[in-house]
Amino acid sequence: MSYLQLAYLHLATALLAFILGTLQLLQRKGSIQHRLIGKYFMGLMLVTAIIALWMPAQIGPTLMGHFGFIHLFCLLVLYSVPASYLAIRRGHLASHKAHLIGVYVGGLLIAGGFALMPGRLLHGWLF
Repeated sequence: MSYLQLAYLHLATALLAFILGTLQLLQRKGSIQHRLIGKYFMGLMLVTAIIALWMPAQIGPTLMGHFGFIHLFCLLVLYSVPASYLAIRRGHLASHKAHLIGVYVGGLLIAGGFALMPGRLLHGWLF
């Protein structure tokens, strides 16, 4: 798969996750709808992070000529999503909430903000 195809797929999954994550923050917690949307959100975030790992860093320093600082958000997501799932299964609501808010803020808002910086592909597409 080409870099451009990965970028489109990454953007699509991230946008869907952003929409679902925003819905999650606005709706009543614990309902059947919350659980269903949450599963889709977590799945989309995992897919988004995995896709991002296949995309080489385009600006800044890299590790092994591929990974940049922005890839650290992938590690956040790949750790926090399973941790939040295990937390809610064990009844640890505060941990579940903290992990997923971290995923939303770090994995979507902050990483998305970095993606809009000059020199990045998304910045070029939009501006």
